[in-house]
Amino acid sequence: TGSAGTHVGARERRLMRLARYVGVPLAVVLACGAMYLYVRSQELDSIEQRLINWRQIERAFQTQLSISLWATAFTLIVAIPLGIALPRPWARRITPYVIAVANIGQGVPAIGLLFIIYLAVRRNGAQATIIAMSIYAVLPVLRGTMVGLQQVDRSIIKAARGMGMSKRAVLGRVELPLAVPILLTGVRTALVLTVATAVLAGFIGGGTFGLLITGGFAQNRMLAVWVGSLGGAAMAILPAALAPPTGVGSQRRAARPAASEPRPAPPWR
Repeated sequence: TGSAGTHVGARERRLMRLARYVGVPLAVVLACGAMYLYVRSQELDSIEQRLINWRQIERAFQTQLSISLWATAFTLIVAIPLGIALPRPWARRITPYVIAVANIGQGVPAIGLLFIIYLAVRRNGAQATIIAMSIYAVLPVLRGTMVGLQQVDRSIIKAARGMGMSKRAVLGRVELPLAVPILLTGVRTALVLTVATAVLAGFIGGGTFGLLITGGFAQNRMLAVWVGSLGGAAMAILPAALAPPTGVGSQRRAARPAASEPRPAPPWR
């Protein structure tokens, strides 16, 4: 019975992986292909031809991808060092304040944060979006880094210190490798957030598929709205579907070194 249950569980996991890595991308491709065929079958007026053309769609894709990658990169540059520093004893006093600021950054609606940055910091649509999305995505990476370091077994760190390793060596060779799976979960969340919210750049002239949406609404051309919405949704769905799951296996990886430690000899020996 146990082997049959294990076989069924393994088959279900294979089906889930197949649906995730093949089914979801295939559905996105079919939806985009159906939209392409529908647009080709329509007689577009001059306004629709200006909004919906291959050059405009390619530019929107490249701009949204560029904004997402830059925002994610800046988020990692800020959040990972903070996540490494805050669990240290000397930084524990300021940890609640930093977490509170990060919570505020993500608690503010993305569209509101975007307009605040655009009006107060940078009057450039793409650059304001990068800054706003970097702030918006800090919390998942910060939390992932902190939780990943905190879940490392203390006995492993003590053993490494007992072998003569410095604190920096323990961090680089022991703690960070064991924290990477959970840290990558935060990175994946941040990437999905930035890709999904980068479409808002269209509201401030920053390009992306949001430009098709706003242009379609302004010109009362709903076909452009549909094309921009589908493009933005496809870019948000694919990273979430194709990114490998990392959080579940992290605890197993972290527990392996602890499980390999020698057990004390029985007292009767």
